[in-house]
Amino acid sequence: MVNAAQLRAARVWLSMSQDEVAAEAGLTRQTIVRLEQDTSSAQERTLRDVRRVFEARGVQFLFRDGLGVGISAERPPA
Repeated sequence: MVNAAQLRAARVWLSMSQDEVAAEAGLTRQTIVRLEQDTSSAQERTLRDVRRVFEARGVQFLFRDGLGVGISAERPPA
């Protein structure tokens, strides 16, 4: 499952604001904040929606033994 560190890394790598991610995922900014801080257990649908935003921009989430271990991504457009 995607974890908080991977979500933060993907957003920062893509130079997206929390507001931008929230808008594209159909969520609130506060939800993105909570996901990135890992302060609550997220619903699968919420994580899926956020993950799709990043994957649409070329981010790949890396896993080992079912645990999120990083991201892989091309350099974002300037």
